[in-house]
Order: sequence, then structure tokens, then C-alpha cells
Amino acid sequence: MESKHKLVSVVIPSYNRARYIDYAVSSVLTQSYRPLQLIVVDDGSKDGSYEKLASYKAQGLVELLTHPDRQNLGQSASLNLGIRKAKGEYVAILDSDDLFSEGKISSQLKFLEENPDIGMVYGQGHAISADGDFLFKVPDDGHKEKSDPNRLLLDCYMALPGGALIRKSVLEQVGPFEEAFRAGQDHDMALRIMEATKVAYLPELAFYYRKHGDSISSKGLERRWKTGMEILRRAAERYPYKKSTLRKRRAVLHFRLGQTYWRESGRLKAIRHLFIAGVLDPLRAIGVVLGRERA
Repeated sequence: MESKHKLVSVVIPSYNRARYIDYAVSSVLTQSYRPLQLIVVDDGSKDGSYEKLASYKAQGLVELLTHPDRQNLGQSASLNLGIRKAKGEYVAILDSDDLFSEGKISSQLKFLEENPDIGMVYGQGHAISADGDFLFKVPDDGHKEKSDPNRLLLDCYMALPGGALIRKSVLEQVGPFEEAFRAGQDHDMALRIMEATKVAYLPELAFYYRKHGDSISSKGLERRWKTGMEILRRAAERYPYKKSTLRKRRAVLHFRLGQTYWRESGRLKAIRHLFIAGVLDPLRAIGVVLGRERA
């Protein structure tokens, strides 16, 4: 495509991803759409991935950024740094162990250009194993987007961040990723975006989401669900969500914490959270107990 087209900035936050970073970068460089600005923010890597990225920079293929003294400040801080340096009218984000599908940017850019009232569009993600084998789809086939923040608060069904293309103006409107969060920052950002603008879904493959041994640990799950409580609190202060949505989301978070503690043998703590979940959403609790609803 000719350079008269709108610039798209792609931001990759990277930390210790030497095994996967070449795949992520290549999936951006082989996109058919141009012009592209590829920004990679290394978050203090110590596994050789920084050196790989430095080689890409030397070839003029990426803009490589780091924090002062190459500190490790977390994914949110890396994303914010990359977005601040983004010059494009549109921004796409890709985790350093994931891959864009072929034609992802051109398809989503075309959709946003034809639908100026839409602030963000996203597509389907295919979860893959560490070796690239297909696992499952997110969201499932037949998914429809209603652009209702209540639905998104209750269930983070979007394949983010790699599945989306976002107008830079929307990101400027909703503010940066929350750097205090070391988990759940993608859900928090998606909520703020949907509260501020219309969101659409393109039912086509947008990216590959890698599931591997370095993914969230048990301790990471506890942090994720506790962060979810704070995300919920802020959402309730920020937007007029339905009371039923807030109650049911709180029930989900207590249930997930209960599950996490149960696996870690913290049975007393687990029972407390599971009891609260049952009180907040008894119908769903009964469905789980009877096997009618997936836990």
C-alpha cells in the first residue's frame, strides 16, 4: 500500500521473551499494510531478548525503547512509554509471545476507516501452545459485540490486547494503562475504552495468543483476582453500571479467589470466598454445583 495511507503504530512490550520475540516481531514486519511504526519497549530483559531487539534496531526495523537504566517497571509502564512515542493515528498492541495473523492490520484499519463512529475494533484470537499448536478460540465462533460495558465488566470476553486496533485519540481520551496493576490491566483498559466509545467485533482471526509455562502462576492468579476487585471498585465510581452487574461481578471475583485458595490448600480462606460468591449470585452458584454452568 502507498504511503498516503494512515500510519499505524504497533507497540510490543517485552520482558525476557528470547524464545518468542522473533515470532512476534516477524508477524508485524510481514503485515501487508504500510506505513507501520513498530515500537518495542524492553522492560529490563536479562535473557538475551534485548540483544535480539538491538539487532532489529540496528537494521532499522524497529524503534527500541527502554526505561531509565533499563529498569523493570512492568508491562503497563512499558505500554504507556510505547504509546507516548506512537505517531500513528491508529495503535495496535502485541504481547511479546503472541503473533498477529496475516492481514490483521489492513482488515481492521479498513473497518475503522469505514466506520468513524467506532473507536476500537477487535477480532478473534486463537490460543496456541508454547510450540504453536492450536488450543481454543477467544471469543467462540458466533460471538456478537453489543458494545455494552455491563457485559464486558461481567465477563472479559475480548481477546486483548493483540486482537484489537484502537484510535490513538481514544487512548488519549481514556488515559494510560494503570501502572499499579501487574495483572488485569488489559481488562481495565478495555472497560475504559468501551465506556468512552463504541466498540465493534470483526469475526475473523486477528492474532495468536500463546499459552505456556511462563503464564500466570497460582500467586499470579491471586494477584489477578484481587486486582479485579480494585478494577471493579473504580469502574463503579466511573460509570453507571447496573447494580446487578456489579453484584454478579463481585460474586465471580470471590468465586475465582475461592478456587485459587482451594488449590493452594488454604481451605478456610477458600470457603469464605466461595460462601460470599454464593450469597451474591445464588442462581449461578446453584448452576455450578449442579453442573449446569462451567466453573
